[in-house]
Amino acid sequence: MPKLRNTLFLLYLLFFFFVFFSEASVHEYNGQKFVSKGNAFVVHGGSEGIYSSFADTHNVTAVAGDSFVRFEKITFRRPKESSNFSSHSIQAIVFEVEDREAIGGSAYGGQRAVCCTADLAKIGVCSEGEIIHRPSTKNPGWPKVFGVSFSEYDEVTTLPLKSIQITKTGMYNLYFIHCDLNLKDLTVEGKTVWKNPTGYLPGRMAPLMNFYGFMSLAFVILGIFWFLQYARFWREVLPLQNCITLVITLGMLEMALWYFDYAEFNESGTRPVGITMWAVTFDTIKRTIARIIILMVSMGYGVVRPTLGGLTSKVTMLGATFFLASEILELVENVGAVSDLSGKGRLFLVLPVAILDAFFILWIFTSLSSTLNKLQTRRMVAKLDIYRKFTNALAVAVIVSVGWICYEIYFKANDVYNEQWQNAWIIPAFWQILSFSVLCVICVLWAPSQNSTRYAYSGEANEDFDKDDTNLTLIKPSPTTSKDFRTAPETRTVQGSNGASSNGDLEEDKTE
Repeated sequence: MPKLRNTLFLLYLLFFFFVFFSEASVHEYNGQKFVSKGNAFVVHGGSEGIYSSFADTHNVTAVAGDSFVRFEKITFRRPKESSNFSSHSIQAIVFEVEDREAIGGSAYGGQRAVCCTADLAKIGVCSEGEIIHRPSTKNPGWPKVFGVSFSEYDEVTTLPLKSIQITKTGMYNLYFIHCDLNLKDLTVEGKTVWKNPTGYLPGRMAPLMNFYGFMSLAFVILGIFWFLQYARFWREVLPLQNCITLVITLGMLEMALWYFDYAEFNESGTRPVGITMWAVTFDTIKRTIARIIILMVSMGYGVVRPTLGGLTSKVTMLGATFFLASEILELVENVGAVSDLSGKGRLFLVLPVAILDAFFILWIFTSLSSTLNKLQTRRMVAKLDIYRKFTNALAVAVIVSVGWICYEIYFKANDVYNEQWQNAWIIPAFWQILSFSVLCVICVLWAPSQNSTRYAYSGEANEDFDKDDTNLTLIKPSPTTSKDFRTAPETRTVQGSNGASSNGDLEEDKTE
């Protein structure tokens, strides 16, 4: 219990961190300090994919329906003890990722620098102490560079209100940079607002709103099919089918919450933390329960065994660990997500989830192999047929998953600067489609029907199912193969027909 309380406390800390310090497409700066990068001091102001708006030369500022990056009350603050001098310019620089080579330079092929060095100043490339930048050859008028400086004895200086209209689709980056060694303790406050033509959703996320709308509709259609079957044959419903009903219900709620999360984000520019939290939690619960159900089915629960026995605690522990690791990962990825870039620290959160997923897959297929062997030995033809279809579906899903993971690694390895941001939404969308497809297969195989009971556990016929496989030789197969399995009375008839010799064979087998 103390460990559980500590874990919950950690989740609450993460929740409040993201609630109070992050705001979607409105990028807030709450006293961030400039960090030394090479010979410059830098604060990363944001990175987002933005679709172009129509150029309007008559408008000085961006209006509704346009794409823009707007600077609001950007203030730079320095300590009082460092205010007895005037400073070099502190500049904001906005550039499209294709123009990254236009920022910085080097003298005679030496180390690349952002701030103008004495050597570069000598050859007339720039003024010493200023940021090196050249006009873009692909996008006239870019990059956008402007700034302010401190007058003597000033502790605070503010950028003028400015709105930059975006007329070309691309991945845009904002950095605040200065080259003054005397401003090492400088901080920045204020906010910038980034907008696409259709709303405030970052370009990478924008297609996901429509995607989750379609997925909500798909879950509704699946739910209608399932609940109609459930209502028609409610007397024959198995415990396993109740679990599938729970997964479908969670899926419907999850997709609806994701859609409303993105819709509100797109409308207001501020991500609704409450809806995001619920969407993340429903998603994690659904994925955890789905994995546990597949594992239980693979073990034969509800079909060839009434309980999991001693494995219950192990399955529960694996499920709880997976839920915790996934919940933390999803919180970090979704609650308060600002930029279209993923941090390197995300890797440390992805690894535990990936390892636990691999363990689930290994345990599922090991259990399926054992269950299939036992069903084949007992000649339970109907159950064997459905388990073979289930195994084939899972095998295809795993092969497709491995192939997609390889593609995802290739995609990210060749897109270091996020130039393919317009296609990045396909990666999370694929996993939703794959999990939905597996759920559809399970719903078809185990849909409630008048024959549902033929797949249910039968205590009399399967009382020794979990015993060692050598015990199965005590029950001799009948000459005629039944559709499912032979009943206990038939077994006793076969044994009785052998008379005393049968008893002798039985004692011999037991001795072995």
